[in-house]
Amino acid sequence: MTGKVKIAIAAAVLIAVGTIAGRWLSVEKEDDATYPIKLYGNIDIRTADLAFSEQERIVQIWVEEGQRVRSGQPLALQDTRRVKTQLEQVRAQISAQQEVVKRLETGSRPEEIAQARAEVVAARAVLKNAQLSFERLRTTSQAGVTSVQTRDDARAQLDVAQAQLQVKEKSLALALEGPRKEDIEAARHTLASLEASRSLLEVRLADMTLCAPADGVVQNRILEPGEMTNPNRAVIALALTDPKWVRVYVPEPKLGQVKLGLNAHIYTDSYPDRPFHGWVGFVSPVAEFTPKSVETEELRPHLVYETRVFVKDPNNQLRLGMPVSVSIESTMSPDAAPPAATPASAAQG
Repeated sequence: MTGKVKIAIAAAVLIAVGTIAGRWLSVEKEDDATYPIKLYGNIDIRTADLAFSEQERIVQIWVEEGQRVRSGQPLALQDTRRVKTQLEQVRAQISAQQEVVKRLETGSRPEEIAQARAEVVAARAVLKNAQLSFERLRTTSQAGVTSVQTRDDARAQLDVAQAQLQVKEKSLALALEGPRKEDIEAARHTLASLEASRSLLEVRLADMTLCAPADGVVQNRILEPGEMTNPNRAVIALALTDPKWVRVYVPEPKLGQVKLGLNAHIYTDSYPDRPFHGWVGFVSPVAEFTPKSVETEELRPHLVYETRVFVKDPNNQLRLGMPVSVSIESTMSPDAAPPAATPASAAQG
């Protein structure tokens, strides 16, 4: 074997060994950076300051501080007497207006039409009698038997009888035609306005009972019965127990491994042997760091990203601000919500 061959073989062996070693080191480096990822943070909870939408006096509060409440549970009540009185008044107006609309839609009653016809017949009879009287008096006045004044009075009575007949005939025509369409529509719109007022008062009456918007724990009774409320003045402070999350900060080198939906276990000093299940629900798109600007590569590892790990706590054992440890796993959690569909993906589907 020549020296050149030996050198070539040695070079090939070194290359192979270097390749294997590089792959091994790469795997070791990946293993060092893989899951679980250990992070530390605190329990965070949303709070809601609940207020009435009406300016009225509180008559009753049914919950105490520290009490757990369910979504939709009544918490407090205002004085409802004024709104109830207004509601009864509007309901009575609706009943009266419904009768008006019904009367206009039905039109004239048969008895009204018959009465109008009878009045026309009577007016014609009066007119005929006035005509006969006028003709007799005109003849006698020409003969000098009757005065001119008497003839003129008979003429005036004839004109009145003719006018009365026209009035009665118009009344009969109106009775036969019935109410105008414009009057019917106006009555219907008035009824609709009253019904809208009733709906508004019913909403106001329902809002005078303050209900829990979600499951939670009463943190504070800010006001008490007898005090006046308004929409800008909170009555009860409620800590929402669902969802709860841990606020942690992921360093920049591990950011690529922390994905939405990954399983997580949360450990506390109060329950060291009983971890809570959770999942990664939010990763901030904005970095935070101690220096005001990153000017060198050495400062990049100091970048951190706020992350929220949502926690399942059905027994309400985790408290606001409690320090915890988080272990993020590589598997996806079935409890994590699927990502929202974008308009483009929805159109393609």
